[in-house]
Amino acid sequence: MKALVWHGKSDIRCESVRDPILENSRDAIIRVTACAICGSDLHIFDGMIPEMHHGDVLGHETMGEVVEVGKDAGNLKVGDRVVVPFTIACGECFFYSKGFFSGCERTNPDHARAEKLWGHSPAGLFGYSHLLGGYAGGQAEYLRVPYADVGPIKVPDHLTDEQALFLSDIFPTGYMAAEFCNIQPGQTIAIWGCGPVGQMAIRSAFLLGAERVLAIDTVPERLALAEAGGAEMINFRTEDVYPRIQDLTAGRGADACIDAVGTEADTWSGIDAVVDRIKTATFLGTDRPHVLRQAIMCCRNFGTVSIVGVYGGLLDKIPMGSAINRGLTFRMAQTPVQHYLPMLMDRIVKGDIDPSFVITHRASLEEGPELYKTFRDKRDGCIKVVMKP
Repeated sequence: MKALVWHGKSDIRCESVRDPILENSRDAIIRVTACAICGSDLHIFDGMIPEMHHGDVLGHETMGEVVEVGKDAGNLKVGDRVVVPFTIACGECFFYSKGFFSGCERTNPDHARAEKLWGHSPAGLFGYSHLLGGYAGGQAEYLRVPYADVGPIKVPDHLTDEQALFLSDIFPTGYMAAEFCNIQPGQTIAIWGCGPVGQMAIRSAFLLGAERVLAIDTVPERLALAEAGGAEMINFRTEDVYPRIQDLTAGRGADACIDAVGTEADTWSGIDAVVDRIKTATFLGTDRPHVLRQAIMCCRNFGTVSIVGVYGGLLDKIPMGSAINRGLTFRMAQTPVQHYLPMLMDRIVKGDIDPSFVITHRASLEEGPELYKTFRDKRDGCIKVVMKP
């Protein structure tokens, strides 16, 4: 089959690889009908994610048609259309029983590597390094889905692939980011990053009752899409974010701040971001947390900082004194997608939201490597790429 394969920093190729096979009675094989490039895939593209191996198949936003199914794969049957969560959960462990699907104790076969870095291992993820299981991803013609009795959700016939695809990651992640804010009527939510997750967080914040959403970015197309969703725009290239938020909130600060950027914050957004870039380039640091620092400083006393941007290692110069003395609450996670799937599927079916609004580019797998570059470089108005193998 054809797949997008990692061969090193900035080196992704469309190649022929071995077709997946059933390896366990709880497995299913799907023929991929739609997959996407996620913002967190760009961290792999830029060489920020450790334990990538030559030949690894990428991708964790995937849906398709079941073509083969193990005898213990629940109620799935050949021909079902399904969307596949990027988090892999076993359906049996302590964290599964608590609904913390992305904390599954059993689905990362390489858990010892993660434990050395983080103390404990989270769940395995599709297409996201051997630190998180080494599972082949879904930017391919076919995908093996382990624990298929727990993960995939069936898609109603009347929904298109594009309406359902983002239930695999960015819609639940953006919704979780807003839910973490415990939004009350009349509140103002500030969101850093108007990429795909940020766009979903904007719409989700309004769905959950926010009165105002402040969207912080610098890419014109992203800011325009945020404005179309009801947000007020702050371009960090043309205005200083902190005083602008102070002005918009009568000096109090945002009720909650969402970091939807993560480890690769824009290097032109402050001297600390430039220093972060130098540190990561010289192996003196692992992440560039400028946005997190700014979100903390812009959040009101006893407000919430919600973190859904990906960080991988040790963060430098975080203003914990500000957070502690002002009573901030931090909420963060890799999204337990399965927890959100039924409710968010229902919202799509009812017409509360059509997540396909974020798509700007449609392509084949063969065009994928070039579109990784386009997406990374924010060229051609690229906000979200969907590929149809």
